[in-house]
Amino acid sequence: MPVISVPLEFNEEELYVDLRSTFGQQLYLKCEGFNFAGSIKLKAAAEMVAAAERRGVLLPGSVIIESSSGNLGVALSMIAASKGYRFLCVTDPRCNLSTRRMMEALGSEVHTVTEPDPESGYLGARLDYVRKMCASDDRYVWLNQHANPDNWKAHYRTTAPAIARQFPDLDVLFVGAGTTGTLMGCARYFWEYHRRVRVIAVDSVGSVTFGGPPGRRMIPGLGTSVRPALLDETYVDEVIRVREVDTIRACHRLARNGFLFGGSTGTVVSGAVEWLAEHDDPDLTAVAIAPDLGERYLDTIYQTNWLQDLYGEEVLSPDGLTAGSRSA
Repeated sequence: MPVISVPLEFNEEELYVDLRSTFGQQLYLKCEGFNFAGSIKLKAAAEMVAAAERRGVLLPGSVIIESSSGNLGVALSMIAASKGYRFLCVTDPRCNLSTRRMMEALGSEVHTVTEPDPESGYLGARLDYVRKMCASDDRYVWLNQHANPDNWKAHYRTTAPAIARQFPDLDVLFVGAGTTGTLMGCARYFWEYHRRVRVIAVDSVGSVTFGGPPGRRMIPGLGTSVRPALLDETYVDEVIRVREVDTIRACHRLARNGFLFGGSTGTVVSGAVEWLAEHDDPDLTAVAIAPDLGERYLDTIYQTNWLQDLYGEEVLSPDGLTAGSRSA
């Protein structure tokens, strides 16, 4: 029986879902949401905080500040509460209401930027606000998930080796691209692996991460309006861009089979299923990383009025929900 004293001590690392019965493709989904922060962002948050403490940057009385659309904010809220730090999360209106409430319940302050920057969108406006706050008071410590190498090092040390232990003959790995911390950590690890692994980045249509044109994105998590400083495309074999309607349909297909996952997971799964359908190789061993669970999306992705207002009446049409399924 595990007994813990701080929330960081629990994180289920070895859970996978076989998606063949749901999507008709041989794909294993690595579930990263079973911890007290509810997402893969706990790893990056813990690594960045620990490194800042080791360097003497984060001290008693410091105030952690970070720009986040949700999951990292919750992870930092949890860590700050357990360690006695104050935390200010800078977010924007796309952040789910339940996520904001969760951060506040953990004792954090949440500032919502309401106006996007004309060129760099909400992310640019959030980063500007963080810089302004840091300049106003030296107690603020900005971990900067978008440029902090401890972000990708967390996944180089934990996520990628865990996959390699379970799937030593891995052929293809699908990783969502947000800050690209998970992507870069896993890609660097498998670049050094004893056998060739194809690492495929999954991004959102409307994201500028890999040079695409900017566009409307309403689902928080993957995609950016400012290219991440962590990204090194030489480690990435291929990029898949997923429309938000396909993200939503993948989430609902999973939910109708009893698996409630979040928007980032829906994006990764949609991209992976389409890629596997196109390549049609039953001998491939493929894994996709599921960054989050679905409870925080009940008011958005799983709320019919929200969906229809933004994406139209046909977003959950029967044809859309069965697309990509060979069994269907």
